Amino acid sequence: MTVQTLADITALERVPLADRHLAPSTYEALRRTAESVPEAPALSFVPHASDFKYIFDWNYAQLFAEITRAANAFHDLGIVPGEVLAFLLPNLPETHFTIWGGEAAGIVMAINPLLEAKQIASLLQSANASVVVTLAPTPGSDFWPNLAAQLDDLPGIRHVVWVSMEPYVSEQERAALSVMARRERELQSGVPIHDLRVLMDAQPGTHLKSGRRIRPEEHSSYFCTGGTTGLPKIAARTHGSEVFNTWAMAAHLQPRSSQVIFCGLPLFHVNGQLVTGLMPWTQGDHVILGTAQGYRDPEVIPNFWEMVEHFGINFFSGVPTVYSALLRCDPSTRELSSLRYALCGAAPMPVELFREFERRTGVRILEGYGLTEGACVSSVNPPYGERRVGSIGIRLAYQDMRAVILGPTGEYERDAHTDEVGVIAICGPNLFAGYLDESHNQGLWIEIEGQRWLNTGDLGRQDAEGYFWLTGRKKELIIRGGHNIDPKQIEEVLQAHPAVALAAAIGSPDAYSGEIPVAYVQLKPGLSCSGEELLAFASENISERAAVPKRVEVLNELPLTAVGKIFKPGLQQREVVCVVKREVANLGLPDIPVEAVQDNKRGLLVNIRAGTYQQTLAPVLGRYSLQIQWSE
Repeated sequence: MTVQTLADITALERVPLADRHLAPSTYEALRRTAESVPEAPALSFVPHASDFKYIFDWNYAQLFAEITRAANAFHDLGIVPGEVLAFLLPNLPETHFTIWGGEAAGIVMAINPLLEAKQIASLLQSANASVVVTLAPTPGSDFWPNLAAQLDDLPGIRHVVWVSMEPYVSEQERAALSVMARRERELQSGVPIHDLRVLMDAQPGTHLKSGRRIRPEEHSSYFCTGGTTGLPKIAARTHGSEVFNTWAMAAHLQPRSSQVIFCGLPLFHVNGQLVTGLMPWTQGDHVILGTAQGYRDPEVIPNFWEMVEHFGINFFSGVPTVYSALLRCDPSTRELSSLRYALCGAAPMPVELFREFERRTGVRILEGYGLTEGACVSSVNPPYGERRVGSIGIRLAYQDMRAVILGPTGEYERDAHTDEVGVIAICGPNLFAGYLDESHNQGLWIEIEGQRWLNTGDLGRQDAEGYFWLTGRKKELIIRGGHNIDPKQIEEVLQAHPAVALAAAIGSPDAYSGEIPVAYVQLKPGLSCSGEELLAFASENISERAAVPKRVEVLNELPLTAVGKIFKPGLQQREVVCVVKREVANLGLPDIPVEAVQDNKRGLLVNIRAGTYQQTLAPVLGRYSLQIQWSE
């Protein structure tokens, strides 16, 4: 049965979920596939995109054996149920061995290696991690230096495990890596350092030495949410939620045969792990792991269309910046008939980019929505039904999703009416277990008809056919190229400047990154300071490069609410108008009336009286994620 409408979702739900007999754990889900299709291709790793025909392959029997060996190696290091193993790794086959083997032994914590060293240390401490798996010393990589600099302040870390690039490089490079590793070992004292491959080679690949029988409610993984700056919240997830979500995604997408799936998103992110990892591996699909850096590798995008043709890729997942970059490489010179559809999430997709990508490639884009706290995906446009541009689609089977109206203290009052904006809430077996820090769980859950629902913090509406539309984000995160930036980190730095009285950071629409951070400040009476000086101050004091604002603007007064809080929607409206007027000027058009307003149904709406210039201006503004209403 293919999913085309919400009615097809409810039809799937006529079979009780218990009768689906889902695997109780991620390890068992992988075992079932390995037993079903042991010789089928499971994983191919491409070390270099410019030489993509040179690959390393694993079939399902081999992949599952590697995962089992990793689980046994971690067990021997003391990882037991409830014990935390963290990893700081690029996209390598060993990263998957670590993730799924680690979940079979204990709890796996993914850490974004782009964080500063002290932030990494704080997260390791907060999660009580006892083992860290990271990249062995490698030229041009700061994975190991960042961790090594913090080990003296991490007494809870009992073991460090290195993953070496040696299997994937030339003999000359291999020798250099070996020398580099030996020198670093001599400098490091205290925490034992192991080589993952050496540990795995000493283990059986046929069974778990622990004899563990994992229950669905047991914790499988910790993920950090809430931004790439500051100290994120740590979300505890379960085996049952991850297995269910991969099953529900597969049921929604309904591939008509085994697929070839490209993975370019980072494996420290839920999308990379589940959409281009666990989900295809529960369906007998073939995953192409596109270099250690994924889409960040400067060779991947220029060679992507040729890789699609060579491997017969059917599906990939990306953020809007990936799609924008791919269009700069002419797809018309390659045979792309294998490519069926692509998933887009993490940030809104500009309408013009959506249409241009589909027109030039013939690939169907499926916009969706999800969050770490809901395993990964909660809604997506149906691949065989109507795909509504700008919508995040219809909900997955067995996972309910509503727009609800909350009272002044966050309690449930009623469901939002059709096309009425409310808070998006989700309920189902995909929900996580909560945050490790109990204070972060305050206001997180909503009770509706005796059930516990997750307050996502996002605003949206549901139309008459069951499609959801996001209209705003209560969380105020700035999403730059799919990466979340907490505006508080920008504001706190600017607030520390002696001349600044108030500071507010918001996302400014950007044609490439979706949003870029900008900041507005109000100075203290009698003091003066330029935006350029404040920008330099921010650049020196904000540790996360992606969070450094592109511009700091000084206003006489920041807009405030009736109770004296900074009114960010007013700044966002101002920013949207500035962006539109800048594009008008770039096109050499005369001044055009532009107004940004908050619409009850559509969120932030831009009214543009373009008249006869609409045809010229529309394609340019279509590259932005803007809700536009044109008039004469």
